[in-house]
Amino acid sequence: MNMKLSYEDLGFAKIDHHRKQRKGFPEVVYCEGKTPEQVAKIAQRIARQKHDVLATRADRKAFQAVKKILKNAKYHELARIIIVKKTNDRRLATGDICIITAGTADIPVAEEAAVTAEFLGNKVERIYDVGVAGIHRLIRNLPTIKKAKVVIVVAGMEGALPSVVGGLIDKPIIAVPTSVGYGASFKGLSALLTMMNSCAPGIGVVNIDNGFGAAVLAHYILKCA
Repeated sequence: MNMKLSYEDLGFAKIDHHRKQRKGFPEVVYCEGKTPEQVAKIAQRIARQKHDVLATRADRKAFQAVKKILKNAKYHELARIIIVKKTNDRRLATGDICIITAGTADIPVAEEAAVTAEFLGNKVERIYDVGVAGIHRLIRNLPTIKKAKVVIVVAGMEGALPSVVGGLIDKPIIAVPTSVGYGASFKGLSALLTMMNSCAPGIGVVNIDNGFGAAVLAHYILKCA
């Protein structure tokens, strides 16, 4: 490995510029716990390598700091994502990703997945608020869901929706538990355990509120198909 490409040491961060060669896309910036100035400096150095920038869990202060030095930065507020496009590579992965939510309150996590998947070059279909409390809403959208190559199902509360979808379609499902729910949902733990204990085959589960992780996994599934 060319050590010059391995990483750039900023003192507070070591930026992995070589990651695009290994993984297919540059290092992603996780903004929570970082100051706006740290986020901006990391984004600037990634962009300097002519790489696209994706920064997750970003607030407006972080975006404003990035925008000052990277004028073409865009902020997806619901997803809490900052994007800076440095390339024109818009090659689509094979097939589509369908992202479903049980409720409207799950949309921020779903949008993190959707914006990430689109950043990686995938076509995304969104179907929101089709949870088990009104199962007819899901049934009506099944023809669209079945067209997808990978389905991401985002749900809080008891987290039952992935199991229902898993019993109706023959596509890989990535289940995302959210921290939406009352006290006994234990900030997403109830949904997580429900999804991990699903009797429907073909379901994989990522961590609570991890829309980003779900999108990357879906991207790799499509890439390898």
